[in-house]
Amino acid sequence: MEDNLQKFLEELRSRIAVSDIVSEKVKLTKRGREYMGLCPFHNEKTPSFTVNDAKGFYHCFGCGAHGDIVGFEMNANGLPFMDAIEKLAHKAGLPMPKFSKENSLENQKRQSLFEIMDLAASYYEKMLKLPEGQKGLEYFYHRGLTDDLIQKFRLGFAPQNNGLKAYLKSKGVSELDMSELGLIVTSQESGTTHDFFKNRVMIPIFDRQNHVIAFGGRIMGDGQPKYLNSPETNLFNKRKMLYNYNFARDAGYEKKRLIVCEGYMDVIALDKFGFPYAVAPMGTALTEDQIIKAWQVVPEPVLCFDGDAAGIKAAVRSIDRALPLLKPGYSLQFMFLPDKMDPDEFLRAKGADEFEKLFSQTMPLIDLVWQKNTRTHLADTPERKALIEKNIKEEILKIENKEVRAYYVTEMKKRLFETYGQGSFQKKQSNTSYKRPHQITSPLKDVDLRFILAALLLFPQLAEEMEEKLMMFDLSKFKGSMILMRLFELSHDEHDSAKIYQTLCAEGFEKDLNELWELQMIRSQQTDEFQIKKQINELLTGVQINELKRDIREAALKIEKPNASASDLEQYLTLIEELNALIAEMNN
Repeated sequence: MEDNLQKFLEELRSRIAVSDIVSEKVKLTKRGREYMGLCPFHNEKTPSFTVNDAKGFYHCFGCGAHGDIVGFEMNANGLPFMDAIEKLAHKAGLPMPKFSKENSLENQKRQSLFEIMDLAASYYEKMLKLPEGQKGLEYFYHRGLTDDLIQKFRLGFAPQNNGLKAYLKSKGVSELDMSELGLIVTSQESGTTHDFFKNRVMIPIFDRQNHVIAFGGRIMGDGQPKYLNSPETNLFNKRKMLYNYNFARDAGYEKKRLIVCEGYMDVIALDKFGFPYAVAPMGTALTEDQIIKAWQVVPEPVLCFDGDAAGIKAAVRSIDRALPLLKPGYSLQFMFLPDKMDPDEFLRAKGADEFEKLFSQTMPLIDLVWQKNTRTHLADTPERKALIEKNIKEEILKIENKEVRAYYVTEMKKRLFETYGQGSFQKKQSNTSYKRPHQITSPLKDVDLRFILAALLLFPQLAEEMEEKLMMFDLSKFKGSMILMRLFELSHDEHDSAKIYQTLCAEGFEKDLNELWELQMIRSQQTDEFQIKKQINELLTGVQINELKRDIREAALKIEKPNASASDLEQYLTLIEELNALIAEMNN
């Protein structure tokens, strides 16, 4: 069968160009031998999605999506493998062969399981409207749900008896299939089977194609567990699924938003109040698979948590899941609801406008990493400050992408310096005699930064001393900042310029290094280490002096006013003292 299938796939690929299939979803522009367009698998403004007909594949340099015509049909249209092949065969004018009896039986079996789950959902829906389900219907109405919402999400009720088992049996469904789908369970005491869900309002869980694949049930009354999910089956893997993804995916694409909350009822409440792009994990902490699934909709989904201790704890847990996965442009945002409310409670109490206000004030992942390691940790001794820095460094090392990791290093160094007067992630203290207590706002010229980077590559023994000074400047817009951050790390243990250069080339920076023409210029001038150090210090100190002079002028205007305070005068004198210290340092 595998040989026949492979031959048929090769025939399909020879008859259909990848660009023909992709152009049905993506507007493509010819660029040389390839086509370019906006990636259909993630939101982007600059095209990074390429199609190469000669090689027979598509590739996105933004999100990493890659595949052939079959892969595109599956991923772009949510089709199973055999359905994608059948669609392509029809397009190519090829008859769809029957590969094997086993394959046909497998597809029939899966389709049959979907039909059984649909029967179960219909049964629960019917029970909700009957006297047996009255308390379930009242529960939904009490939560503010309308009949339209109940119908949209196919909400239902599981009675106390074994009604589902009897109903499915009357439709010819075997107990083996019921058990395989988690609809019934065998009693350990009697050995008999009975309904898995009893006395619960029922919330169907759908796959991307709107097939019912599982259920979540909330108990009526005080029983435990409060929420119960279907066990894992051939159709349902709770670690990979997000509740309401089938509806939220398209709405999220359109609005460029995705909210990840904690529970089913929160998702439904958000939909009711005009936020149809909400999803929820299956009663567990957000998994790596679910984060990646969310990124297929938007690059920065918003995780919404209750503002209580449990919500904060859940948010912190998500840090460990997310950090290793981070890549350029892809992260998480966080929002915490006040007064220990969940989204359903907040929306009913304060409305959609107030929720929208909170949504516009989300917290980036890096802020949560910072708060996790500083908010509840004492920093009243050198040892405790050092522990905070150590913990933050360990967090950053979890980030596998070197570009993102480098920017986290830069930002955390800045915060540690501003908060504690340190934070260089260095093994040895710098001998710098002067430290300005805040970040410099005046930018360094790009040409100066390139010179400094080239110089430190030649004389890496200077990197430790210069690192702390450079961290006072905003380097985020400097193209070579990633190389600079990596150079600082390498220079802690290695001062051999050639070895550091080789390491950076091996890590993918060779092209950028070759563009540093200052490196060759410095070599040709045979500049020594002392002169290089002096030039860098003059550059950095010159910017600081100019900024201090500007601050002094502004402070002088303040103290000339009639309402000038003692603190205004103190600030002016402090700035004068700092300026004199800098000038003295530059003259030494």
